[in-house]
Amino acid sequence: MPQDLDRWERKILALLQEDASLSTAAVAEAVGLSASPCWRRIDRLEREGFIKRRVALVDRAKIGLKTQVFAQVKLNAHGRANLDEFAAAVREVPEVLECYVLMGAVDFMLKIVAADVESYERLFFDRLSKLPGVQEINSTVALSEIKHTTAVPL
Repeated sequence: MPQDLDRWERKILALLQEDASLSTAAVAEAVGLSASPCWRRIDRLEREGFIKRRVALVDRAKIGLKTQVFAQVKLNAHGRANLDEFAAAVREVPEVLECYVLMGAVDFMLKIVAADVESYERLFFDRLSKLPGVQEINSTVALSEIKHTTAVPL
C-alpha cells in the first residue's frame, strides 16, 4: 500500500469501490471525518489518479449479453512487430471488454461478451479473425461466473 494513503483515504477508497454514488457527507460520516476534509481527500484521490473514474456497473445478462468468452490471441511474426496496430484495432471492438498483453505462448488475452454462442461466432469470423496480424485465436466459453468484482484489496 502506498505510504501516501492514510487510514481515512483507504476507508474512503473502500467505500467508493462499493458505492461511488455516496455523497461526500455520507462518506465522511462512514469514515469518521467532517465533510470538508473528506471532500479534500476525495478530490486529491481523483486528481492523483487513485480514483480513475466513477461509473455504473451494468448487468450484462439483463441487457442480453449472456455469453462470456475468453480468447487467447497469437499474432504471426509480422503481427508481433506491430503490436500497437493490433492493440488499436482491438480497442475498436465494443464486445471486447478487456485486453491484456501476455508473456508466453500467446500474445493477448481478450474478455469478450456476446448475446449467445452464435453471436460470438459471427464476431469471431467477421471481426476478430480479421484483426491485424492474427495467426490464431483459441476461444473458451465461460459456463458460469463464480466471482466477479471491480474492487481491489485495500
